[in-house]
Amino acid sequence: MGSETLVIIPTYNERENLPQILERLLALPVLLDVLVVDDNSPDGTGEIADRFAGRDPRVKVLHRQTKDGLGRAYCAGFLWALERDYGFVFEMDGDLSHNPADIPAFLVAAKEADLVLGSRYSNGIRVINWPLNRLMLSLTAAKYVQVITGMPFSDPTGGFKCFRRKTLQTLDLENVRSNGYSFQIEMTHKVWRQGLRVAEVPII
Repeated sequence: MGSETLVIIPTYNERENLPQILERLLALPVLLDVLVVDDNSPDGTGEIADRFAGRDPRVKVLHRQTKDGLGRAYCAGFLWALERDYGFVFEMDGDLSHNPADIPAFLVAAKEADLVLGSRYSNGIRVINWPLNRLMLSLTAAKYVQVITGMPFSDPTGGFKCFRRKTLQTLDLENVRSNGYSFQIEMTHKVWRQGLRVAEVPII
């Protein structure tokens, strides 16, 4: 029986980070697969992913021919996941900014939620090694999104998330055109507007 959990990692020139991320994910005490979505990285990230996949069947690789943005990479990964039997699908950055050890907590929350958001700002600020101006920009963006959209979430621009399969199936992934922070906001907003259950899990 295969895993029902898939972690999607979009990559572009992450050859230094990817081995560490994959090793930490594969060492977790939960059964999961990892899909690396590589946008034809010139530094050989895709080849590194292929080598891991050759050694461990839990690692899958989706090669895309051009650098087409974070949103398009994730949507390609979501569609790939929906063609298979995964019940829980994660977004996770490829730059070591997200801690794989948080994944079990997401899965616990996902038992009662349709989308789980990793929040840096829930019940306090948990951000390490950011200059003050970057932190203030991120906090201001989060508050701005709350005011404009009405969403009550503390960290709507974050990129560490877990979708239930049925949640992804309600979204028109082929027609999502936003990228970057706007992609994260759009996806959460689409889920929230449908009245689905959204939970936040504290992360660093």
